[in-house]
Amino acid sequence: MSLDPEKAVLPSRQQLFDFHGVSMIPIFTDNWENVQNFQARPDDILIATYPKAGTTWVSQILDLLYFGQTERQKTIPIFERVPFLEIAVPSLVSGKDLADKLTTTPRLIKTHFPVQFVPKSFWEQNCKIVYVARNAKDNMVSFFHFDRMNMAHPDPGDWSNYIHRFMEGKMVFGSWYDHVNGWWKKKQTYSNIHYMFYEDMIEDTEREIDKLCSFLSLSRSADEKKMIAGGVQFDNMKKNEMTNYSTFSILDFKISPFMRKGKVGDWKNHFTVAQNEVFDEDYKKKMKDPTLQFRTEI
Repeated sequence: MSLDPEKAVLPSRQQLFDFHGVSMIPIFTDNWENVQNFQARPDDILIATYPKAGTTWVSQILDLLYFGQTERQKTIPIFERVPFLEIAVPSLVSGKDLADKLTTTPRLIKTHFPVQFVPKSFWEQNCKIVYVARNAKDNMVSFFHFDRMNMAHPDPGDWSNYIHRFMEGKMVFGSWYDHVNGWWKKKQTYSNIHYMFYEDMIEDTEREIDKLCSFLSLSRSADEKKMIAGGVQFDNMKKNEMTNYSTFSILDFKISPFMRKGKVGDWKNHFTVAQNEVFDEDYKKKMKDPTLQFRTEI
């Protein structure tokens, strides 16, 4: 098994299938038993998101908060520092095996699982979980461009069909609505979830880093937090080969970069007025919980 993502055998685009009621593709379900039996430790930190909601951003922030600006930041790509638990690409070490091999304390691990798929040991060990949510419209635009360049994901087709697929939850990792609501609901009964919003992070990164530090009981100086906030700004991460996924061969950067814009409100460049009206109608039906509110502009 190779550890080197540049040598990954390029899978052909995979087809969605229904997996325990959630649309999935085989590279995220093939290692199901092993992933479900993953042994979490009490100090593990799980970073959970719907795809394209700021996962890499928060992963880098947490890595810097815990381990500082060290050599590992310059030499180890983010997907090795923060393994993707459920991924199992043929010819690559699985995310679960990478997580098992982590030597850091704490171990930072990421997942895109809806809440009901999370291995039970994370709950049993009372692990801290950082969840990041992004407004549906921007999340969908980002996912659309990601699906275009990710050769393992199903072909996104054209934009107007994609909107309907998104509304129906026919996406890798299922419905955005179920995902953000499921994790929000879990937070009411499991106090070790810190639920963050992508829009808040864009608006004031330092403030959100402060909140993260409180949640994780970390004391970092104002200067350290300021430096981290500066280092993780979008343009810096987009240029950084250790965070921009440019070494990951499944992604075709000729089609689109992994880190594209990192903006709030880019959906306005994609939705027609009619599409927006249909989407808003549908959104109202699915987002019933008044306590969970998203901003589509800041």
